[in-house]
Amino acid sequence: METAFAEVEPAPAGFWIRLVAVLVDWLVFYATEFSLRIVAGLIWGGQIAELPVFNGTLVAFMFAFGSVYYVTLHALFGQTVGKMVVRVQVVRTDGGGLAVGRSILRSVGYLVSGATLLVGYVIAGLRRDKRALHDLLAGTRVIYVRAPAPLSEGTPAPTPS
Repeated sequence: METAFAEVEPAPAGFWIRLVAVLVDWLVFYATEFSLRIVAGLIWGGQIAELPVFNGTLVAFMFAFGSVYYVTLHALFGQTVGKMVVRVQVVRTDGGGLAVGRSILRSVGYLVSGATLLVGYVIAGLRRDKRALHDLLAGTRVIYVRAPAPLSEGTPAPTPS
């Protein structure tokens, strides 16, 4: 006799947990920038950090790095490092994964959310479905990742398909 399980809709991730994920991602960015400054100082000397051309190049690199970071990780895994830490994931509104195009649109949506004096982000805390402006633009939502069900004794482990 088979036991039927009701399909439960994953809970939407709210504003505060998403903010924690963003702060973790910012730590990744700061660690990257700090590492680049250290390496540049070792290669070209400590005065490199004072040159406007170095700082401009570093800003441009970090913008490119951030763009690739968000687009690639969302398209491949639905999660950035910060989202992995807090166990949330970005999915399409129908629950599927993100293609590269939708991931790019969502990343551009971050700029739109920020350009609205951050109101685009704040609305995630005000809406029942917890979707921010960039989620609405890209047709995405952020959900909690379900923990795998524990195996009971005598239950065979799932085999990869």
